[in-house]
Amino acid sequence: MTTNTTTDKSGNVLKTPATTPAPVIPLPPAAARAITAVGSLIALAGTFLAWTWTHDFPGNLTVTAYPGGLQVLTLVGAVVTLLFLLSGYGIRGLGWLTPGGTNSPVLLAALGVLGTTGYTMGAISAELGGLINLEPGAWVSGIGALIAVLGALGLPADEPYGADESTPNLWARLRHSFSAPAPGRAKELPAWAEILIIAAGFGLGLYIFAYGIGTEYSQLFVGFLVLAAFGFASVAKAGLVKRLSALTAKHRNVTLAAALVAAICFPFTQTNDQYALIGANILIFATVALGLNVVVGLAGLLDLGYVAFLGVGAYAAALVSGSPQSTIGVQFPFWAAVLTGAAASLIFGVVIGAPTLRLRGDYLAIVTLGFGEIFRITMNNLNGNSGPDITNGSTGIPNIPDLELFGFNLGNAHDVLGHELTRSGNYYLLMLLFTAIVVMVFRRSAESRIGRAWVAIREDETAANAMGINGFRLKLLAFALGATLAGLAGTVQAHVSYSITPEQYQFAGPVPPNSAFLLAAVILGGMGTISGPLIGAALLYLIPAKLQFMQDYQLLLFGFALVLLMRSRPEGLIADRRKQLEFHETGQLDVPDDKALPEGATGVAKAGA
Repeated sequence: MTTNTTTDKSGNVLKTPATTPAPVIPLPPAAARAITAVGSLIALAGTFLAWTWTHDFPGNLTVTAYPGGLQVLTLVGAVVTLLFLLSGYGIRGLGWLTPGGTNSPVLLAALGVLGTTGYTMGAISAELGGLINLEPGAWVSGIGALIAVLGALGLPADEPYGADESTPNLWARLRHSFSAPAPGRAKELPAWAEILIIAAGFGLGLYIFAYGIGTEYSQLFVGFLVLAAFGFASVAKAGLVKRLSALTAKHRNVTLAAALVAAICFPFTQTNDQYALIGANILIFATVALGLNVVVGLAGLLDLGYVAFLGVGAYAAALVSGSPQSTIGVQFPFWAAVLTGAAASLIFGVVIGAPTLRLRGDYLAIVTLGFGEIFRITMNNLNGNSGPDITNGSTGIPNIPDLELFGFNLGNAHDVLGHELTRSGNYYLLMLLFTAIVVMVFRRSAESRIGRAWVAIREDETAANAMGINGFRLKLLAFALGATLAGLAGTVQAHVSYSITPEQYQFAGPVPPNSAFLLAAVILGGMGTISGPLIGAALLYLIPAKLQFMQDYQLLLFGFALVLLMRSRPEGLIADRRKQLEFHETGQLDVPDDKALPEGATGVAKAGA
């Protein structure tokens, strides 16, 4: 950031920030826009040429005049970059694309094109054995993407840099690009137009999510992740996410209905039963994360053994499912099995919470971590040798039969509206019903007087107790409610997975859900929100499921991603107003520096501060 320096009558130096920081690459704005446009067009044109000469690389990138696979991602990114760029030119009909800023979205979109194209070129070289395997189309798109990024770095920033970023270097510009967008003026629209925008937003989200799950090979999924990350950042920086959030807050019931309809449509977009199964497991993971959000996000209780409540519900449902390996030998109808799992988790939540919730902070976290390990070890020891024969020990309870509701067997494929709904699709829709119930419970609880009391305890328990709030009773209520919601999800998980074993419920295992990933999903998505844990859980389950070859390094990569997230967006991907104020706004005026004040004004400034 550049500064303008002036002096007063006494010779004191006064510094005022310049309104427009200098770009990283000093170029006239018109020249920078032209370079960015030319680079984007070159990158787009390269997608219509062959990128490699052999079919050994997945996606068949050998075809000319017909983009496929990873080429499509580069093409989409280049088109988005051009649209943001044209919006900055003030072209009629495109101004709505960038209500929060024009230049930073262009830079982020161009970086997404460069990242996707560069990764594809590197993957081709690594898999086929060298750069010699790249055809001219790959070089054209790669060079075009690089030119677009260099041109975008020559564009001035939309807002002044912070005081700690006085030098217009590359790192400062990137940090500035990922920061929150400036509020744009919201143009009043008719109610029907706002509802259409909400429906279109959820429809686009469904398409992107279905495309990500349906990626057929890991290289395409990695390229999709790169482009999606930069694409979301560019759309957010443009102010579109904030504008959509304002509309969804204005039309809450319409938003919930649109989200439910989009979720119902998901299994009908999948032709592979394996992808529908991933969707069902994501819903299980997301529902449990939302239950944990009651404990962590609303009440502020750090629970490191929460996955045990999921296990309690799953084991309770499995024991009464009619499985031949069940030691009880009974078969309850599904509604009774659901109530059994929820009640068992509720009881365990009260039994564990009553003696431990008088602890706070790290001490509570250690106790809950111990409970999670005790549950797993206990289920392992109830094998007839170390203890009573109840859970079959490490063998678990296999051969859990499929559910049958109202004569509708969820284990069989059914034809619905001309589309074959597979077993995984059936369980996905069942789990979606449970997710809707959990969302409703969470929403009603958060907006109630009890929810406000939980937030007060989370912010300052001592102050909350001084105001007459019974902290212990309300914390126990949050613990019991969270355990019950996890138990509900566990009853469905037992039938989806056919069998349950103690090793499925660890603190940090190779496959989610586990306590570490559940807690990370809440923090990653945004504590105290509804959509935050759902998005966080979807990402944390989908990425390991699609990238099996990185399983040995997933905890390392996961930790690295969390560090980056906490550095750039500590409030999570979806944050409520309170968290945004806490992490990004002080609500106070800056205190002027004594050296920058005229003589005799220091005492007044200090008194005002």
